[in-house]
Amino acid sequence: MESSKRHFFEVRDLAVTYFPKRGAPIHALDGINLDIRPGEVVGILGESGCGKSTLANATLRLLPQHAKFVGKIFSRGRDLLKLTDKQLRAIRGLEISLITQDPALALNPVLTTGLQIEEVLRAHFSLDRKQRRTRVTELLREVGFHSPDEIYSAYPHQLSGGQRQRAAIAQAVACRPGLLIADEPTSKLDATLKAEIVALLYQIRQQHGTAILVISHDPTLFAGFADRIAVMYAGRIVEVGTSADIFVHPLHPYTEALVRIATSSVITRTRVKGRFPSIAGESPNPTCYPEGCRFEPRCPERMDICSHRYPREFMPEPSRPVNCFKYGE
Repeated sequence: MESSKRHFFEVRDLAVTYFPKRGAPIHALDGINLDIRPGEVVGILGESGCGKSTLANATLRLLPQHAKFVGKIFSRGRDLLKLTDKQLRAIRGLEISLITQDPALALNPVLTTGLQIEEVLRAHFSLDRKQRRTRVTELLREVGFHSPDEIYSAYPHQLSGGQRQRAAIAQAVACRPGLLIADEPTSKLDATLKAEIVALLYQIRQQHGTAILVISHDPTLFAGFADRIAVMYAGRIVEVGTSADIFVHPLHPYTEALVRIATSSVITRTRVKGRFPSIAGESPNPTCYPEGCRFEPRCPERMDICSHRYPREFMPEPSRPVNCFKYGE
């Protein structure tokens, strides 16, 4: 593990379990460790249901009441899981901001877009109404609106999907947070708008030195954007590497499958219309994970040991942690 002095955001041994009123507990996250350096873009890659969004919400302790968590989440040396609600409110939006999956649900339908962005400024800065209005206009222009006054006065339902996403980004970066968490920021957008939003996030990182944690099921989102990628499967991180490492030389069989599918999907979209390729089998039930490797039933390279023990973290290459028996024992 690298020295924590190089990081300003760290997750240590984080586990999150949901306890619904009916049914068995759902083990959403298990033993998550993650570091983010100032100004770094880190991607979280994995299939739907692997725990990516739970990780995003846990970073700001935005979990439902029936969720229980253990572990530590450090931001600038403070454990966020031990702070009071008042202390957390002082951090949310100011130091760490979250862009949720669906801005149509995140934005208040009865308030204009501009007023919603102003609320973030009002919560953290002593600005008068004119100063807030000026700042919001600057933010709307910064995220790509050529007529910011019109967007300021518009309600969310009057905006397109791409416009709502840009407004949500403006709201998230209003206080210039050190860390921006983007949970599936392009999942509701077409290919053209997706590229525009990724370019906008890259611009924010370049101009303001903002660290970004980007969460997606689509590997192509990270190409040329993320510095490092952490691959998640069934509530655990199974591999970490640079973007080049993950795309050119993936180590874990699950990562190999994701990259292969992403490449095949691009070819499919450009040549034929039809079903995209997928990984055979299904993810394990999060209420009763198997004793061994959670990917073992779907893995083309499984060995006998895989069904009996969960692989510890191996380091077959410098700064390339991977949980797979291919690399030890």
